[in-house]
Amino acid sequence: MRLALIAKTGEMGYPSVLSAKTWGFYDVLFKGQPFQFQRPYGSYVMENVLFKISFPAEFHSQTAVEAAMTLHGQLAAAGKSAADIKRVTIRTHEACIRIIDKKGPLANPADRDHCIQYMVAVPLLFGRLTAEDYEDKVAADPRIDALRDKIVCVEDPAFTADYHDPEKRSIANAMTVELNDGTVLPEVVVEYPIGHKRRRADGIPLLVEKFRTNLARRFPARQKEAILAVSLDQARLEAMPVHEYVDLYVI
Repeated sequence: MRLALIAKTGEMGYPSVLSAKTWGFYDVLFKGQPFQFQRPYGSYVMENVLFKISFPAEFHSQTAVEAAMTLHGQLAAAGKSAADIKRVTIRTHEACIRIIDKKGPLANPADRDHCIQYMVAVPLLFGRLTAEDYEDKVAADPRIDALRDKIVCVEDPAFTADYHDPEKRSIANAMTVELNDGTVLPEVVVEYPIGHKRRRADGIPLLVEKFRTNLARRFPARQKEAILAVSLDQARLEAMPVHEYVDLYVI
């Protein structure tokens, strides 16, 4: 991208950077094939951006964590807890299994937030998932690993297809909990995380609140309000030069 911008300013550029035999991008990285795209250049990425709002969790697990939070509430309402769980089955998509279905010891927070079993066990146990829950102090609780061992992932081909469908891009997870007494709770299905395009009505108010919270952690009250005043006024924001907006964040 940087080279392209330089070329746009009048630099002679490198016309064979893609197509040069042996050393061009096509031969080195794409087996001699030119770039292929699903759609023409446009704004698809901006319109479909995923916001991480509710949970500090790797994205393939966001819907699973939401389902676990729902099930935690159902267990509590029935007078049960995670101690009563015999087995948890997560019906999921292929990418989830490939990237975050993880057994065995977890070495550190980065390991834990790439283990769907860990990210589901914590909310089932405690009704929450925060950044602190990945730290050693919380991870040392033996109930977490005991519950992890009871959680299994199975691929649903339909979820995998919808994950790759450019019109959907779902990140679906469905969770079923079986209790020690033989009771099976109704499956909880969450197809789209709250930060997904299809859940903007749910997500935007929470995203704005997260924005407010984090501005307050960094900026004096008057500066925070100045940033908010522009950021939450679409017409004013679009009319403001980028450098003037960025200047609002200078302390």
